[in-house]
Amino acid sequence: MENFDYDLRSIQEARELARKGEAAAKKMAGYTEEQIDRILKSMVKAAEEHAACLAEMAVEETGFGKALDKTYKNHAAATLLYNDIKDMKTVGIIDEDKVRGTLDVAHPAGLVMGIVPSTNPTSTVIYKSMIAVKAGNAIVFSPHPSAAKCTLKAAEVMRDAALAAGAPAGVISCITMPTMGATNELMHCKEVSVIIATGGPGMVKAAYSAGKPAIGVGAGNSPAYIERTADVKKAVAAIIASKTFDYGTICASEQSIICEECNHDEVVAELKKQGGYFMTREETEKVCKLLFKNGHSMNAKFVGRSPQVIAKSAGITIPEGTKVLIGEQDGVGDGFPLSYEKLTTVLAFYTVKDWEEACKLSIDLLQNGIGHTMSLHTNDREMVLRFASKPASRILVNTGGSMGGTGISTGLNVAFTLGCGTCGGSSVSENVSPLHLINIKKVAYGLKDCTMLLADDATFRHPQQTGGQTMKVCGPCRGASVSPADLVASFEQRRNTGAADSAKACSQPVSGSCDEEKLAALVRELITNMKNQNA
Repeated sequence: MENFDYDLRSIQEARELARKGEAAAKKMAGYTEEQIDRILKSMVKAAEEHAACLAEMAVEETGFGKALDKTYKNHAAATLLYNDIKDMKTVGIIDEDKVRGTLDVAHPAGLVMGIVPSTNPTSTVIYKSMIAVKAGNAIVFSPHPSAAKCTLKAAEVMRDAALAAGAPAGVISCITMPTMGATNELMHCKEVSVIIATGGPGMVKAAYSAGKPAIGVGAGNSPAYIERTADVKKAVAAIIASKTFDYGTICASEQSIICEECNHDEVVAELKKQGGYFMTREETEKVCKLLFKNGHSMNAKFVGRSPQVIAKSAGITIPEGTKVLIGEQDGVGDGFPLSYEKLTTVLAFYTVKDWEEACKLSIDLLQNGIGHTMSLHTNDREMVLRFASKPASRILVNTGGSMGGTGISTGLNVAFTLGCGTCGGSSVSENVSPLHLINIKKVAYGLKDCTMLLADDATFRHPQQTGGQTMKVCGPCRGASVSPADLVASFEQRRNTGAADSAKACSQPVSGSCDEEKLAALVRELITNMKNQNA
């Protein structure tokens, strides 16, 4: 292969990994819960042993985030995730409804393709490896070119641990020569059964266009509303802890703060007290020019950067100890770049009159990250219910977005792929778990006699429902059991002798009226058809 161009070699590598991965997936499909759990425990142990060095590799290679926080994300993707999914049923019979006579039987999806972002390269590999194996699948990764080394190393750590615990060869693999051609080839390989795409909008769209099942996530643009009943001190602490966690590289992190006029002064004072620096209009413009290019596309050079790095590059002076940069905004959309997603330590700031204005503003902000996440800080349950209708798949209450959205500080599934629902162009709205990587087959026992469905169904009515048996009709004969011939004879008698005598002939009181002529004609036709069938 040395004689071939790099891109051709990368495409060939993708094909080979897909073939080996499919073979591994077929073997994994026969593994028991005990075998899978043994593999997972080995993977968790290896991930924890390498958590710090993988984090340092990621920061060194990409320049994004903080090594300490990335270490914790690796820990969350391993230990916290394992504790979350260890009792989840993903093999064999996973549910039974004895009343309805059904069984849910899990069957692995097959070979999973995992697309890995540069913002969370190692934790995403650990997380996707864990959920793929838990579901009895194999997985092959396509790394972002700017994070290829640390992504490959994380995949190797997971692979070696899985093999040591009895997993088949090829169960976890990664492209070593990342190119767009290789990623595209892998997405279209027939051996790949499902794609989990975590990355930019273009990559997610490509995954959905590959002609096979895909789980993709859109951009986040989470507003954090500090409502008038909120504990402001706790709310600000949660927001700053979230936004500074790995320098804001998690897509569920807060992007805007919304407060009310009645608590504005308290919120501003608390933000300043806890390390927030409110930029002037001029400083905000300088930072925006630095952060964005081509409108509101984030400049990768300043993703996951400290406020000190951003301030220095923008040529502004900030106080020592500043944790986040805050820019006041008067609107949303074009002309207000801070109203868009900023995966770094910069926040937009809005002030509204009341919750109704906050509601409208939240909806406007979410249009640029629709379906993802929003945060609400309040002690009013009614307010929570009002905001539950907002176009976000995660409505987080009194917690930080980064930790709450990923399930670290909430009861959500621990995950680093967060669905945005159909409004956000995603096939799922939940935090992606092993249950999204299995097929659930239904076993259903018969509850009714198929040969007697019409006769036994008291809710079914039809004029042709006779089958040689008696039928109930409307009008004077309502409630009477008569044969078709009797019905015609009854009609003829009524026509000749009058309604009073016909009612007597039917031995039933007259309780209504119907189009008897048409009914009799219909019955005559039924009788003729029955005779022809028996001839």
